[in-house]
Amino acid sequence: MTELLTNTRTAGRVSTADVPLQKTGAEPAELRAPETKSAPPAPRATRRRLGPGRAVPFGRLIGPVLVIALWWFASAIGYLDPRILSGPGTVLSTASDLISSGRLQDNVLISLQRAGLGLFFGVTAGVLLAVAAGLSRTGEYLLDGPLQIKRAIPSLAMLPLLILWLGIGEQMKVTVIALGVAVNMYINTYASLTGIDSRYVELAEGLDLSRAQFIRKVVVPGSLPGFFVGLRLGVTASWLGLIVVEQINATSGIGYMMFQAQQYAQSDVIIVGLVAYGIFGFASDAAVRAVERKVLSWRRTLAG
Repeated sequence: MTELLTNTRTAGRVSTADVPLQKTGAEPAELRAPETKSAPPAPRATRRRLGPGRAVPFGRLIGPVLVIALWWFASAIGYLDPRILSGPGTVLSTASDLISSGRLQDNVLISLQRAGLGLFFGVTAGVLLAVAAGLSRTGEYLLDGPLQIKRAIPSLAMLPLLILWLGIGEQMKVTVIALGVAVNMYINTYASLTGIDSRYVELAEGLDLSRAQFIRKVVVPGSLPGFFVGLRLGVTASWLGLIVVEQINATSGIGYMMFQAQQYAQSDVIIVGLVAYGIFGFASDAAVRAVERKVLSWRRTLAG
């Protein structure tokens, strides 16, 4: 039985001596593996750009320039009644007269002083309150509720009470501006502080950082984006508050000049005041943006 199995296995083997060797190195066509043609490389798909595109230097001036051009064109073709809305040429002539008489510069300086003081006190108060409420549960419980209530009450609605308390002098005007700025600063800075990832706090605790090091290395970088958003809104709020307070029992300022022009239907003087407010607002916002890009240069955002 064993011998039978051995013979069967031997018979089934093919001796290598019986297979002729190919000396030329070429294989017969029937034994050659079929050649596979490599597919041509697929064309590279162009990547779609989903962002807003590359920033253009001074691109934010395009919108205001177009508005002025449209205003000039409508005035030139007689579409605008000069008694209701003076044309750009008339406004430039009036502004030149106001500058030559010194009236515009005096009012502008007083308005800038009021807006600057209100912005300084508002930013300082808003940041301090946000830090106290954002880094302490006790501060949050004591401060956040009243400030959220104040946010629901417009600063201009408090004018009668502030006039009763502070009179109609400069103190009342600066206080109204500062209140509007402080609320914007508090809301955005507080939201940025409380939005810091808790893992960074745990990491700071694991590294055994002191309170000062924690504020410098974690709190300040984490809160700066919200701080600058609040600062931009605060700058806008300072100009809005200034427009209102300068038309309430004021004797100087751009708003007072506009209020006086209203009595005599001088639309060109009113537009000069509006243009002055617009220029200061646009320039101050651009300045904050420039500082923000410089301070937060480590961020890569859609703003560029």
